[in-house]
Amino acid sequence: MIFAYYLHDLSPFVIKFTDKIAIHWYGLAYVLGFYLTYQVMYFLAKRGLSEIKPEAVADFITLVSLFGLVLGGRLGYMLLYNFDEFIHAPWTFFLLNQGGMASHGGIAGVTLFCGWYAWKHKISWAGIGDSIVCGAPLGIFLGRLANFINGELFGHVTKVSWAVKFPTEMLHEDFVRQGGDPALAYEVQQRGLQHSPQIIEYFEKHRGGLAELETILHPRHPSQLYEALGEGLLLSAILIFLRLRFPRLRQGIIAGLFFILYAIARIALEYVRQPDSGSEMIMGLTKGQFFSTFMFLVGGVFIAYGIIWGKSPPGKAAVAPAPAKA
Repeated sequence: MIFAYYLHDLSPFVIKFTDKIAIHWYGLAYVLGFYLTYQVMYFLAKRGLSEIKPEAVADFITLVSLFGLVLGGRLGYMLLYNFDEFIHAPWTFFLLNQGGMASHGGIAGVTLFCGWYAWKHKISWAGIGDSIVCGAPLGIFLGRLANFINGELFGHVTKVSWAVKFPTEMLHEDFVRQGGDPALAYEVQQRGLQHSPQIIEYFEKHRGGLAELETILHPRHPSQLYEALGEGLLLSAILIFLRLRFPRLRQGIIAGLFFILYAIARIALEYVRQPDSGSEMIMGLTKGQFFSTFMFLVGGVFIAYGIIWGKSPPGKAAVAPAPAKA
């Protein structure tokens, strides 16, 4: 039997040792994202297009990844998307293994950390930003791919030929809104089925198999892949091209373009992405779209700074010190 749409059947685990110990694709995406950002920053530093010396890039990436991206992303998720739980059970902030990261929080965390790092080493905050934004979208690219593998953050129902049927939609309130059986959704949730292979296995053992599952699910936009390309791969390619094509471009302009282009991509692509369960609209916008509007202001500030006060990159004599030896 040939089905019209791809049935998502990917596992969130790269390898699973026990029920509680496993390597997740999402975690691997973070690690690879840090590594690729390091490679891009090192590449730019070697060409004098960074405030940070090549030998200091590794330590910088380690610090900004932990104190900027991870903590900022987690805090952003708790404040922007899960505020009630954060207030009533603040210790859940530390339960990183349960998921929950916000890209806007991660971007804000990285921005603030770069400001602190620039102050500490007395170098240009905007100059650091110009370097890190060239590589950071590659981490976004990998993160969105991991979202697709996990079967989360999928899109609206559609009839496009490349649509995907996500078994995990039964965990989302939109499943019932689209005519799905609420009793079935309740049963799936009560059994603790959290990812596609679990739900597929349940249908094969206890219900009508894949044939029944296919008739229940709705074809949806693989919006995670759209975002991986738009917010990640394409954005990184544009910024790296501009950094190399215009090496004397004043510090702050590349960083400002990142904020503006990311906001445009995020707002546009959110129109095909299904909002999270329980997520309320703000002024007719999804939360992701609403929070992205503020990035236009941030981007404008960076660009204005670059035009008025910004200097050109330092050239081969990058000024940030290498880490002091103990």
